[in-house]
Amino acid sequence: MVITNSLHATKKIFDSSVHSYQIHSAAISQEIREFFSRDFHNHIKFWDCPSKKKWLLHYSVNKDTKSMVSMPSFPYKSSWDFCRKTECNIILSQWRMLFQASDSKGKNFLDLLNDDLNPLKPSSIEKGPWLQLFGHSNLLCACSSRAIMNHAPIEKYWLRFFPEEEFVCPCGNYPIETRWHILHECKRFNNYWNLRRDTIAHFMLFLQFNSSAFSFE
Repeated sequence: MVITNSLHATKKIFDSSVHSYQIHSAAISQEIREFFSRDFHNHIKFWDCPSKKKWLLHYSVNKDTKSMVSMPSFPYKSSWDFCRKTECNIILSQWRMLFQASDSKGKNFLDLLNDDLNPLKPSSIEKGPWLQLFGHSNLLCACSSRAIMNHAPIEKYWLRFFPEEEFVCPCGNYPIETRWHILHECKRFNNYWNLRRDTIAHFMLFLQFNSSAFSFE
């Protein structure tokens, strides 16, 4: 039984016209033929389970698959698919290295955590870890970007351009309106009960419940 989130990709396994080399088709056909010849009761059943259904086991299976190191049963490094995958991995690795450098992503960048409490890393899968949460709303996307980059209409931002002026948070309980103060202490934005703001899920909920935070009047 094969449970997949892409029947289209699964069908390509049995379509020899899309295989890069004849050795791949021969190896796949041999494995399938031996499987069916071993017992006449043997069969293959495919279940289509799209990711958007958010099946509970999707996350754990996806995590285990990425950590699994499989040994190929036939040569594959000459295939076009493998070369494309290798090139993609190199690009992503360089992208992540640049992202970790403070001078590349900005010294004021807000580092957030995923559900496993690990730092978010750039990815090209499913819109990446940021856009998949707030990419559906232009308003939320703009607000989130301002908060993450710390380029928001708050007093700490204006202080960079007007260092001689005095800026006090409108709540009256903090000498300057900073991003950390807004997320954790400011009484003007207390519509979200969870005190944790370092995970992207709670960060997004905070912005949704406090739509005026990091927004222009």
